[in-house]
Amino acid sequence: MGNSWFQFQQFRVNQDRCAMKISTDAVLLGSLAKAEYPTKILDIGTGTGVIALMLAQRFPDATVRAVELDEDAANQSLENFQESPFSKRMSLFQGRIQDFPAEEKYELIVSNPPFFPDHLKSHDAKRNKALHTDELSFEELIGKVSALLSPSGTFWVILPPRQMRDLELLALKSGLFIFQKTKVQDIATKPIYREVCGFTSSNQDKKSETLILKNEDLSYSGSYSALLSEFLLGY
Repeated sequence: MGNSWFQFQQFRVNQDRCAMKISTDAVLLGSLAKAEYPTKILDIGTGTGVIALMLAQRFPDATVRAVELDEDAANQSLENFQESPFSKRMSLFQGRIQDFPAEEKYELIVSNPPFFPDHLKSHDAKRNKALHTDELSFEELIGKVSALLSPSGTFWVILPPRQMRDLELLALKSGLFIFQKTKVQDIATKPIYREVCGFTSSNQDKKSETLILKNEDLSYSGSYSALLSEFLLGY
């Protein structure tokens, strides 16, 4: 998904000015995140804007607010919003989520956050900002989500399993509990490499499922194809 643009069924995402291109992680989060009849949605670290656009498509009665630190990515995601069929319901805040005003509450908050610590960096400053936790620690992310989430709202995030455990411990201290977890495998014989988790302020039984993306012949699995069918061409 590294082209300068990517065409979805209902919208197009230009990404030539974004350090992080559209990824499987983003598509998974945009497909799996959910809340009951959300009217206000927040995407933290929107990048290309693809997750925000997917949620705007899925929840036609909701307004979608996105936050992006990098100026080039923010400008491009805003252009993607404005050129989409959902433009009247979408807006963008360019800056740090730490500085985002906490005046409103959101029923659905999503984030595909950076998860690498401050080491093994490349020479690409923009890519470093998108991948590494220097600009947004898990503590800061959870703190801001706690301030912005409505009492009955849900927070959804995608991370590798080890980093998800770190985030879960911090979330527990802020009164946020995992209520749903999707474990992601590339193929059945490979280890789990991502987890998509939904958090809420009510401590309830946790539902867990496994999503295998590909069959043994490397074709997309039926479950993954079903997720993609709402968004991608040819499914």
